[in-house]
Amino acid sequence: MKKKQLVVVGSGPAGLSAAVQAAEYGVEVMLLDEHSRPGGQLFKQIHKFFGSHSHYAGMRGPDIGRLLLERAQSRGVCISLETTVWGIFQDRVLGLVSGDRTDRIQADKIILATGATENALRFPGWTLPGVMGAGAVQTMVNLHRVLPGKRFLMVGSGNVGLIVSYHLLQAGGHVVKLVEALPRISGWGVHASKLARCGVPIEVSKTVKRVCGRDRVEYAELVSVDAEWNEIPGTKERIEVDVVCVAVGLNPLSELAWIAGCGHKYIPELGGWVPRHDESLQTLVPGIYVAGDVTGIDEASTAMEEGRIAGISAAETLGCISGGAADAVRDKAYTQLAEFHQSPWGIRLEAAQRKLRAGEQDGA
Repeated sequence: MKKKQLVVVGSGPAGLSAAVQAAEYGVEVMLLDEHSRPGGQLFKQIHKFFGSHSHYAGMRGPDIGRLLLERAQSRGVCISLETTVWGIFQDRVLGLVSGDRTDRIQADKIILATGATENALRFPGWTLPGVMGAGAVQTMVNLHRVLPGKRFLMVGSGNVGLIVSYHLLQAGGHVVKLVEALPRISGWGVHASKLARCGVPIEVSKTVKRVCGRDRVEYAELVSVDAEWNEIPGTKERIEVDVVCVAVGLNPLSELAWIAGCGHKYIPELGGWVPRHDESLQTLVPGIYVAGDVTGIDEASTAMEEGRIAGISAAETLGCISGGAADAVRDKAYTQLAEFHQSPWGIRLEAAQRKLRAGEQDGA
């Protein structure tokens, strides 16, 4: 059985950053991903990032992904793509499958950066061809250059719904309307403003009642809802669309953490069930760390900082860096995370994370 110092599962912004950080201090790193190319969500995010220069403001997601990949390769990180990790067992043994070959690897340390998966929204007609997750639409448009329809309804006004709507406009699609069941837009104003300037109607307190069509989506019926989510009589509206994009949130993809025996806690602010972990991002299973959306749904910049924390923590426990030097890296990363969370939503998210890391939540 092969043995590695550090195995990172997931090559998105968190996984790449963790691999780069650990390898910088001489750790032997193996990076695994089930997809055919590394970078995760970064290669879908074709818009320019904003914020600070240290977090790639003005750069587009694919450029950031390529930069992180180059840094990982230059530091000797071994990247294995189209490799699925199907289990983690005693003594940090990982079960792998690549093509028709299975294998096992024992790791001194493991970092899980497995990201998140889209939530579904059930309504009559939700299984018709043409009802798709916004992330799937983003993959088709930005990675495969396929526009899956002409007239789009976006359901959900979080950042994913707002950004994917803008990407659809750039690709030549017509976003007929964006609806949000909440009484407010839930994503960042900068993204909503871009849509408004393009003439896309954004309507709150409104949702999908049903989607209709013979063999595919032909139209959607919308209704307004009150503060208790009840349909308001007389508000039914029909719009002709051929694609309904569902962007109603994400939840942490933590199956491997469950298999490994990491304790979990259900925290709505973080997207659902998240692995319990401490300030070093180590879980209740010694030697297994988490980073990115698996610790709670957030932005790519946050994922990169958490990757650095997990990477430096693994390097420290492997004896590749002193505790004081590791603390300095972690402190800088946590300062950056605090700056990211200066919005009302971010403050709630930060508070939930602090409670979880301090062990104030009961295990599950």
